[in-house]
Amino acid sequence: ILSTASIATKVARAINLAQNAELVAVASRTEERAAAWAQKHNAPIAYGTYDALLSDPSLDAIYIPLPPSMHAEWTIRTAEHGKHVLCEKPLSANSDEATMMADACRQNSVQLMDGVMWVHHERTEMMKQQLTNLGELRRVTAAFTFNWGTIPTDNIRAKPELAGGSLGDLGYYCVRAILWAYEEVPTRVFATARYKVGVDFNLTGILWFENDRIATLDCGFDTGLRKWFEVAGTKASLVCDDFTVPTSEESSRFWVHGSKNEKHETGPCIQEVNMIERFSGIVQSDNLEPEWADVAVNTIRVCDALRESDQRGEIVRL
Repeated sequence: ILSTASIATKVARAINLAQNAELVAVASRTEERAAAWAQKHNAPIAYGTYDALLSDPSLDAIYIPLPPSMHAEWTIRTAEHGKHVLCEKPLSANSDEATMMADACRQNSVQLMDGVMWVHHERTEMMKQQLTNLGELRRVTAAFTFNWGTIPTDNIRAKPELAGGSLGDLGYYCVRAILWAYEEVPTRVFATARYKVGVDFNLTGILWFENDRIATLDCGFDTGLRKWFEVAGTKASLVCDDFTVPTSEESSRFWVHGSKNEKHETGPCIQEVNMIERFSGIVQSDNLEPEWADVAVNTIRVCDALRESDQRGEIVRL
């Protein structure tokens, strides 16, 4: 793990619970901080620099939970050391960086995956199978918000120089849900945002797709917790009210509304453990899966277009 950022705690637990992964080392900007974190999370080795971690020949893969503005540099450097990369979302600060990251990993024959956990939940595959029962897909609506109240100006999400903002932090999930449902990028987008402390504090977007399909999203730091999406077709609709993080690790649910209303439930599942096991399985198989990098790059491409649309005040074509 390259950095002791707060999200690393969640992923360290997942690595320790995974059946096919071992947490070997962590790096921080000081050896003291790395050592304290390593002791708390059962990492045998602590490094006081990121470069020292990358130089460890015993490591197969690196998880990067740094601020988005640093993802490109350290993903590329990790790939150049021949190590696979699990990079926290958003994949990068912009689509140019995302493309360079994917290219570096491909050229060095290492896997690149972003840290979107919900796509690895067992429920997600169940929902995907249900999409065929909705008829012709027409609309996807997604929302992810929480209310900060007082803005924590020391938080990386509130720092423009670290590529903060609600679109990258929250809207990224909504864009991914839309791409997951439609399995292609939109032809054009429009967005409007409101800014505070130099970052987009909330954003609303419209995305148009081929074959009379449309999607809308909203994300922000100024509205109560919402983390839901709806996929609507010509026959029925599917609703998930906690898609980013299920309310419980013991069970999860979604609904299909149509000629009859059905609630679907799953059993115990920890989505971040599934993510680690899938990523580790790819690494151990030596059969890279480029689609994970492709969808991450496309997510950033759409986010870039939404941001550009807000800045220009007009529709942007992809």
